[in-house]
Amino acid sequence: MPRTFRLALAQLNLTVGDLPGNTARMLEYLRRARDAGANLVAFPELATTGYPPEDLLFKKSFLDGNVAAMEQIVAESQGIAVVLGYVRPLPAGSPPQHEDEKGTPAVPPSICNSAAIGCDGRLIDAYDKIFLPNYGVFDEERYFTKGSVCPVYDIGGVRIGVNVCEDIWYAAGPSAVQRQAGAELIVNINASPFHAGKSAYRRDHIVSTRAAEHGLFVAYLNTVGGQDELVFDGNSLICDPAGQVTARGPAFREALILADIDLDSVPPLPPHSRPRHSHVEELIAPAGSPKTIKIPAPARAGLGWQHSAPHPPLPPPEHSEPAEMTEIEEIYRALVMGTRDYLLKTGFSKAIVGLSGGIDSALTAVIAADALGPHNVLGITMPSRYSSPGSVDDSAELARNLGIEFWEVPIEPAHTAFTAMLADRFAATAPNVAEENVQARIRGNILMTVSNKFGWIVLTTGNKSEMAMGYATLYGDMAGGFAVLKDVHKMTVYALAQWRNAHPQPIIPQAIIDKPPSAELREGQLDADSLPPYDILDPVIQAYVEDDYSYADMVAQGHDPAVVRQVITAVDRNEYKRRQAPPGVKITPRAFGRDRRLPIVNRYRQT
Repeated sequence: MPRTFRLALAQLNLTVGDLPGNTARMLEYLRRARDAGANLVAFPELATTGYPPEDLLFKKSFLDGNVAAMEQIVAESQGIAVVLGYVRPLPAGSPPQHEDEKGTPAVPPSICNSAAIGCDGRLIDAYDKIFLPNYGVFDEERYFTKGSVCPVYDIGGVRIGVNVCEDIWYAAGPSAVQRQAGAELIVNINASPFHAGKSAYRRDHIVSTRAAEHGLFVAYLNTVGGQDELVFDGNSLICDPAGQVTARGPAFREALILADIDLDSVPPLPPHSRPRHSHVEELIAPAGSPKTIKIPAPARAGLGWQHSAPHPPLPPPEHSEPAEMTEIEEIYRALVMGTRDYLLKTGFSKAIVGLSGGIDSALTAVIAADALGPHNVLGITMPSRYSSPGSVDDSAELARNLGIEFWEVPIEPAHTAFTAMLADRFAATAPNVAEENVQARIRGNILMTVSNKFGWIVLTTGNKSEMAMGYATLYGDMAGGFAVLKDVHKMTVYALAQWRNAHPQPIIPQAIIDKPPSAELREGQLDADSLPPYDILDPVIQAYVEDDYSYADMVAQGHDPAVVRQVITAVDRNEYKRRQAPPGVKITPRAFGRDRRLPIVNRYRQT
């Protein structure tokens, strides 16, 4: 009879440190998978702890709780196999990875980023992640010991290789070793953060490629949800031995993905075969040595193992077949999820947005309303003597369109008082940005006072272009708890606003989109007075901040030398300011903050 294996991928939104909540969520999905006739259910990388747990890994009680959570889930695996990510402490007496100058361990007790393999209520084995990423947002070499073994689990005649996240990115990696040991299916569990365009790259250049080059099924399971500045997009998938996608999970939503895998379609491994890229012997050093572990099939009738009764019909999918998203839609969905999860997971239920009548604050308010519901968003307009009538009117129209609460709090009384208080000290000086920025700081004070009064969080509205150039007021418009657009270039802000206005209908007044950008801190002020046009500025910022190009590189690419000099000078000078900015959603390959870590005190200048 056909060899069909029913696989369940639990694409879950987990929370760092919520050991009981994460455990309960996994137990719920384990039972659902078993009820659906699954042979095996997989959970994401570090599912017990949430990802990334960072220095929680220094706490022994946290590590112990994570092991207890894993054991609780494995104990419930009656009649089903389970793969789940957890932190595996190495046996007592294992030496620490590093010591400081006093000989004190500088990392937690030796631990591994591992996948537990359980079956019929018993813990069978653990796979330890071999390739530990240590770039960008990743610090895994700070915490974990790398693995050295690539097991294949023979469960009732079905041969399954298990590995973790980065392990699948290498052609000459664990999957190659496991295929040579007879694996027919690779289950790869992940916590792979989002940036624009990454999901398509993972599908086309990683998962599909590994399946085709090794001639086996690859199941790629990714977590979903927001964690601090990171967003995990889900987009789990299964590819067949030809590299074709046979099952997909949704983007930015939880799901239980069920698929029947036709093991008879896996081509036999030719005698004396070897991976295209290397001999097995050459793989063992970097990728680990092979090992096969035989496990009896779970003792449950009707499971559909090799010689048992066929599976029951697959239940209807709980999600519609995901359509391909444009890059702008992906970014918008990531911003909504990142904002929602940051607020709800930190305990905030309501957000405040200062509405200036400009595009950035309008888009921030729309994202907040989509993330939390309009009834949980307050918009406050704070006009000054320099505010145009359209700024207040456009903000009010936006609030009506969204259905959010709207306050008008003029700042003229405070502005007048500040001017009077400092008049004697400033008498012999010409007005400059100090007087302009007083207005932004008054507005920041109002927003934070309302936040302090009611316990609501302030969402700042600055974008990546402004943050790069330092075109923001410290303790003014930078004051708040979360920066929704922190990693979004100005031209992308416009594209997001246009996309949202088309889905499903216009909500941001066209006047807001059409008006020239202005901080309105002095008469007739425009962003263009201080900055190059954003369509010229943004590519230079991207080249310098995200791609690390030099002055010569950028000029050779055709960028205006004067603009390049202005960008380099401004980005370097304003590191101190960005260091004091609130966290925000990462949507580019290199965001300010976790991705890009430069010293504040830094005298290096390009010549």
